[in-house]
Amino acid sequence: MMPRTILYARVSTTEQTASHQLAQAEAAGFAIDEVITDHGVSGVSVPLAERPDGRRLFDILRHGDTLVVRWIDRLGRNYSDVTATVRELLDRGVTIRTVINAMTFDGASTDPMTRAVRDALLGFMAAMAEAQAETTKEAQAAGIAAARERGVYRGRKPSFDREKLDKVVELLAAGTGPAEIARVAGVSRQTVYRIRDDPAAAERALRAWRS
Repeated sequence: MMPRTILYARVSTTEQTASHQLAQAEAAGFAIDEVITDHGVSGVSVPLAERPDGRRLFDILRHGDTLVVRWIDRLGRNYSDVTATVRELLDRGVTIRTVINAMTFDGASTDPMTRAVRDALLGFMAAMAEAQAETTKEAQAAGIAAARERGVYRGRKPSFDREKLDKVVELLAAGTGPAEIARVAGVSRQTVYRIRDDPAAAERALRAWRS
């Protein structure tokens, strides 16, 4: 098989899109053969290999392939997970490149000093991703606490409306699989899982946002 260039886009909020990350990669000069996207998945608590499409990414990457990410935090925001993931892929012969700052990580060099510099840079970037996630989490917690004190906290805005929620519930009751439900209802698979696991919370979210 010919080596491929694959873009992995983790889309964690409604403001981010895979198409935007693809456009950035193409503007930076990457010729992308395939885009693999995980929607609504935490980069902190869910390792890449445990995400629905992260697993598929691990399955299809081969020696000689190039994995493109907007920045290293798309792989995750947990230091241990990110560094372990990158090293596993490098050991497979996969080259990892970032759109931001045009960083390249590969396992081609056998020079100890070059490898040490590469690993140190990787560790720094992974640590930065985790630190940023912690800072964001603390700021969100403070904002939520303040909103609750004022009695105006509504929680995260749901990514579905009443029609979509009803369709997901209907299809779940019929025994339809999550992937098919997501396609028919026009939501992400992660949204289907959240509704399936806690339908009452989904209802509360809709009421809070008056959807």
